[in-house]
Amino acid sequence: MAAAAISGGHLVLSTPTSTRRPQLLPIHPPSARPIAASSASAARRGVAAAAVSSPAAVPSTGKDGKQVPKDFLHINDFDKDTIMKILNRAIEVKAMIKSGDRSFQPFKGKSMAMVFAKPSMRTRVSFETGFFLLGGHAVYLGPDDIQMGKREETRDVARVLSGYNDIIMARVFAHQDILDLAKYAPVPVINGLTDYNHPCQIMADALTMIEHIGRIENTKVVYVGDGNNIVHSWLLLAAVIPFHFVCACPKGFEPDAKTVEIARSAGSKIEITNDPKEAVKGADVVYTDVWASMGQKEEAEYRKQVFQGFMVDEALMEMAGPKAFLMHCLPAERGVEVTDGAIEAPNSIVFPQAENRMHAQNAIMLHVLGA
Repeated sequence: MAAAAISGGHLVLSTPTSTRRPQLLPIHPPSARPIAASSASAARRGVAAAAVSSPAAVPSTGKDGKQVPKDFLHINDFDKDTIMKILNRAIEVKAMIKSGDRSFQPFKGKSMAMVFAKPSMRTRVSFETGFFLLGGHAVYLGPDDIQMGKREETRDVARVLSGYNDIIMARVFAHQDILDLAKYAPVPVINGLTDYNHPCQIMADALTMIEHIGRIENTKVVYVGDGNNIVHSWLLLAAVIPFHFVCACPKGFEPDAKTVEIARSAGSKIEITNDPKEAVKGADVVYTDVWASMGQKEEAEYRKQVFQGFMVDEALMEMAGPKAFLMHCLPAERGVEVTDGAIEAPNSIVFPQAENRMHAQNAIMLHVLGA
């Protein structure tokens, strides 16, 4: 949780016209020890988006002469070796932090702007604390501080914040916002979440799998619930590292078809089904998320009806088998998409998973800052 990276242009989100979430159309898309990536590296994907204006950071060039992305926007912007290098770095730096050693201060004298169009406890605390523990200072900008795209254009915000800070993290609604920030910011931009994907969360999940299962490759991960941004992020990881991914969701709530095809075309086994009981059999990980995400709360009661039979409870975990771990990206609506008993069971790794947000993100920041 070693290698040149690749990047790619991605998608523009459309505005939802019904209660269904927007159509998302990507153009590309126990104590752990560091583990080695396999020799077969993933295929290169596209060209890095150029930084605009200001004489600061631009994408660097890898050994093969291709540009290495300055930003962390989608997991499949990078090859397998790079993703594994980041995850291995997370393991190493986590061990140092847990030991109480505070001598590693790579971010000393650096500042990070954290832009939150969507509020979040985990994203704010994990980024802010992690950056601080490694010597840096983070500035929180809440939904009313900038109103990016309303009070001030995203391209202007990107260049202004880059003049004050060494790195930008943004948690936004529209995926185009993070693409625009990265396009115009001369400093690295990290995707803290969009309606399309949540790469930092899945990097934390991958780190957690390495710690508890020992690997990511050739595992079976079963997601039960809405085919949302978490599912898209799992699919983009499957486009880089081969594993069996199943999304069990109600009809009409499937993930974006083009993102599914990206993962399948890379060689991972991908299944989309409407039968969670059959899907979870033999799973290494059973994963769920809230049925109505932020911005969909007016659909919550409707979704509770549609998603009947998709709750992860003790009975479903028993069907999965004795080796299955439960994961949830949180916050959880206990008694809705997951039961209290399931989330508190010995095979639940939900809270180590939540802690790993900080450690995975530390490694991501180290990577994009070249530290």
